[in-house]
Amino acid sequence: MARRVLLYDATLREGAQAAGVSFSLSSRLRVARALDQMRFDYVEGPFVAANPASDAFYAALAREPLCHAKAVAFAMTCRAGERAADDPLLAAAAAAGTSAVAVVGKAARRQWRDVLKVSAAENLRMVSESVAFLKAAGKEVFFEAEHFFAGFKEDPDSALLVLAAAADAGADCLVLCDTKGAAMPRDVVKAVEAARGAGVAIAIHAHNDCGLAVANTLTALEAGALVAQGTVNGYGERAGGADECVLLPLLALHGGFNARATKQAKRLTALSRLVDEATGQKPDPRRPFVGSDVFTHKAGLHVDAVLKAPETLEAVPPESVGNRRRLVVSDLAGTQATKSKAREMGVTLAAASAKRILERIEAFERDGYVFEGADASFRLLLEKELGRHKPFFELKGFSVAVQRQEGKGTPVTVATVKVAVGDESEITAGEGVGPVDALNEAFRRALVRFYPAAGEVVLEDYNVRILDPETGTGAKTRVRIDSSDGVRHWGTVGVSDNIIEASWQALADGFEYKLLLEKEAASRRSAPRRKSKK
Repeated sequence: MARRVLLYDATLREGAQAAGVSFSLSSRLRVARALDQMRFDYVEGPFVAANPASDAFYAALAREPLCHAKAVAFAMTCRAGERAADDPLLAAAAAAGTSAVAVVGKAARRQWRDVLKVSAAENLRMVSESVAFLKAAGKEVFFEAEHFFAGFKEDPDSALLVLAAAADAGADCLVLCDTKGAAMPRDVVKAVEAARGAGVAIAIHAHNDCGLAVANTLTALEAGALVAQGTVNGYGERAGGADECVLLPLLALHGGFNARATKQAKRLTALSRLVDEATGQKPDPRRPFVGSDVFTHKAGLHVDAVLKAPETLEAVPPESVGNRRRLVVSDLAGTQATKSKAREMGVTLAAASAKRILERIEAFERDGYVFEGADASFRLLLEKELGRHKPFFELKGFSVAVQRQEGKGTPVTVATVKVAVGDESEITAGEGVGPVDALNEAFRRALVRFYPAAGEVVLEDYNVRILDPETGTGAKTRVRIDSSDGVRHWGTVGVSDNIIEASWQALADGFEYKLLLEKEAASRRSAPRRKSKK
């Protein structure tokens, strides 16, 4: 029977210690409630009394508690030479309104001797008194044994004495921390087996400095640890910690642990992106299980195989972690991949058409085009090659002017666009922070007169790649643009010796694709409904 592992999330404290990552109060609460909905057992909050935002977080949870997960306040042991009863941080942790508290203390001789500058006896007192104080306050206590694995390797007896002091004082769980991230799996097995002698539940908190955080977490669980600590997307100090987006699928699908983790895993991709959005981070497309490229197949042989037997190339079904499979077209793809990609877009290709379109793709790629991430441009290419493309507009011309006025630091950019739709034409101007922004604004204004839906298109991302930098300022440029109408998202590509021209191509494809989608939707609405047979 699968053994149940308790899941302890530390994203809101450990994750916030990653360079470039920070949470606002509202985003911190949003993430906490998302973790609660996924039925994590524990959700750790920020360091108590660290700042007003930390206080506000615990106050908000006190007013509206989590439904399933236990909120955990985070503090450190009392200071050297001071009583736990007089320590303001321990008092703040006890008053935070959470049923559980995590208290961190030193578990390595070098740390208490060289960093805290205290004796072994004083370190044990600090640990024991702090845990006892929190237990007297009625809290479930996690003792975070900082640097435990390094300390155990250096002096096993001293490290185990620290655990014993916490256990004897009433700690409910001993958290073994690989704070330096340097433990090897064989070290983890020995340390966990020894720590279990304290007779208290064991948790693992692994750092990823050597790329082993998830492996060490699984190893600790197999050795008898009960609680797995980690963070969403592996965010944390330095190289981060155990990535729950990797850990949960392994527990659910490969580890022989939580059967209930299977349901949680199905929502992982959404959780991963929520945390990225909440912290302003760009999602890593190659992040295991939840990255947008992880179930993307490009090589012709692989595409052929995955269409016939997906399990031969995919570690887990993409839907089991809330992700989806993608097939990309390129010069590496065969006709089967081209046909399959077209079928995803509702276009059925005969073998001869697929071969011809693949040849066109190869020619485009020789010119610098790449259709990965530019599905909208690929769809328009299909329409053109099949003779079904009817342009929604015709470009008559555009101009872009950048002016910098004396005494003003930011240049003013104005673009003018002339488009024709049928026998009518429209000339509009747009102002923006740069040439592409201004061109996009002018283009949208010109089209809205004829197609109101064009006003829904928003430019989400803009990427430039210099294809032949050795030619200097005359280099060929590839531009990829991500656009959205608030519901759907699509990518387009343009290539030219002129960056504005390349941008125009990608912009135009983006609007063309939106209008194509609107046309197809209108056609479906107007199609006669089949009468059901009685």
